[in-house]
Amino acid sequence: MKKLCAYIFLVLLAFQLPAQDAKMKLIETIQPFPYQHHTEVVAALSTMKNWSARDWKLFYKMLDDDSLKLKATYALNSFVNMASLESKLKRQTQESLKKALSSSKSEYAKIFIQSQLNLLTDHTIVQQANNSLPKLPSYKVEPISKANDVQKLLDLEDRMMLAGNPIQKKNILSEVAHINGFSSFVFVSKFLADPSVNKDAASILARLALNDESIKGPVVREAIENALTLIKGEDSSILVNKLNKLLKKMPYDFGFVSLFNGKDLSGWKALVGNPISRAKLSDSALKAAQQIANEKTKGDWIVKDGLLIFTGHGDNLATEKQYADMEMYVDWKITEKGDAGIYLRGSPQVQIWDTSRRDAGAQVGSGGLYNNQQNESKPLVVADNKVGEWNRFHIIMRGEKVTVYLNGILVTDNIRLENYWDRKIPIFSKEQIELQAHGTYVAYRNIYLRELPSEEPSSISDTEKKQGFISLFDGLSLNQWTGNTTGYIVKDGVVEVNPEDGGGGNLYTKDEYADFEYRFEFQLTPGANNGIGIRAPLYGDAAYVGMEIQVLDSEHPMYKGLQPYQYHGSVYGVIPAKRGFLLPIGEWNKEEIVAKGNKIKVTLNGTVIVDADIMEASKNGTMDHKEHPGLLRANGHIGFLGHGDTVRFRNMRVRKLITP
Repeated sequence: MKKLCAYIFLVLLAFQLPAQDAKMKLIETIQPFPYQHHTEVVAALSTMKNWSARDWKLFYKMLDDDSLKLKATYALNSFVNMASLESKLKRQTQESLKKALSSSKSEYAKIFIQSQLNLLTDHTIVQQANNSLPKLPSYKVEPISKANDVQKLLDLEDRMMLAGNPIQKKNILSEVAHINGFSSFVFVSKFLADPSVNKDAASILARLALNDESIKGPVVREAIENALTLIKGEDSSILVNKLNKLLKKMPYDFGFVSLFNGKDLSGWKALVGNPISRAKLSDSALKAAQQIANEKTKGDWIVKDGLLIFTGHGDNLATEKQYADMEMYVDWKITEKGDAGIYLRGSPQVQIWDTSRRDAGAQVGSGGLYNNQQNESKPLVVADNKVGEWNRFHIIMRGEKVTVYLNGILVTDNIRLENYWDRKIPIFSKEQIELQAHGTYVAYRNIYLRELPSEEPSSISDTEKKQGFISLFDGLSLNQWTGNTTGYIVKDGVVEVNPEDGGGGNLYTKDEYADFEYRFEFQLTPGANNGIGIRAPLYGDAAYVGMEIQVLDSEHPMYKGLQPYQYHGSVYGVIPAKRGFLLPIGEWNKEEIVAKGNKIKVTLNGTVIVDADIMEASKNGTMDHKEHPGLLRANGHIGFLGHGDTVRFRNMRVRKLITP
């Protein structure tokens, strides 16, 4: 009998030892989780793909073990995310999870495995039976709408409100990562301040920005700068380099700004009259009326839980700033019988209402131009979500025409907005935006706007026309220019150096000028370098065969070793310019160059920084000790001399001077 017992013990031990070894190998495989090092995680996931059914059975048991379940949780979540992108592996993982669900013992394991199965099937999670598991609370995952990306994002925002742990948040962010556009960028940017997911958010945000050049503006720049401090890992150097390049060339104009900071009513004011009545008031009278209105309406609009809320009593809330052409995103939510709207250029309105109010005609849906009489006022389709759910407007206004998307669906298609206050005249060219107060509760969030460049040709003032100036750029084309026309592009009504295609190079006026007065505006990016060629031929280095008036962010730290004749405004190599008159990066500088005989005068933002005689300055040799035959030229072309950096120019005009 003793021999038999010993034999059974040895047999059991023979089976137990391999199982224990196998378990230890699995534990070793999942050591890199939660995510720390990219290469280690990739290697671990690759090993997991090759696990046998027996390996997976041992792995799932770890979820029932309090001492092992944390790493197993992170490992399984990462594997499921990877499996969701490969159809064959996705099916295999679904079957594996189903088997594991039926054999799991702890409530924690059952709920977590079901949540991972939901990610692959979109099924609703079973309700938690045992409420004593605070580490993984019960929650309901609603299937994401298949209608369009906008509705998916709204649904994901709702799901994020219910997310109870970092794993759930990361899963939601990974879904947002597959939806391009500004709204996705904003969604993700909010989690840069969440330590549990901020690194994931930073990586996703970076890729969203790099994939879509329309994602731009102050809110974008700030988010990317914050993300740069969080991006770590093997591919961080490549990603950081790309983001820095993106920031350097990102336009400072016509980008998105936030109209609501989620904390207070900064940027907003109470309503005073209407555009016509306000225009009749003096500045002092308007200021006094505004103070009275602000005081009277305190408490009518409040900020609560990050939302801008109308309490149901009072008048409209208006932006302090006025807007012309613009693109706007705004989320809104109403209660039963709700009625509200968005005033554009101070005029009613893009309609918001409860579609059940058939007595008021609300069955047509929200998003129409309600107060139109001659032009269409009703939306194309009903696209409202249920009362109490969030909706998203995407409003575009150019000239008198308005386009509205509601929850990703076109409801108003380029319809003229009539002037409600005086139908005999067109809508105002520029006015405030208002959130309508109509006696019922309404909440707003995610209010973002960007001003749009004019699509009309630009022209010079009547005064300058009388002085003899002609325009060299209409804001639409490079018709009056020659040279490297691929190295410069017309974008948002300005000429922009295009580093991706030729790096700028030289772009010249088609006409030549001898004595002249040239006016223009320019916007620098950090460390940017360009120049204005004058009296230059179409060949050679314009700084020597002609003359170059330096255009440079010469106050940037990278230029601390410059020679005096290299700073902005200098006649390069010949005459130094006064320093300290460039505006901060992103602002538009105004410059004027006057060439009259041997005299060169440069005025920057109203200050003369060069006023000298080129022959006198070079009679004993030039400052850079190089030959400058261009100093002897009597005439030539005006040009931009690019050096591969993004610089923007606009309002170029010139007049020829007649030397007596």
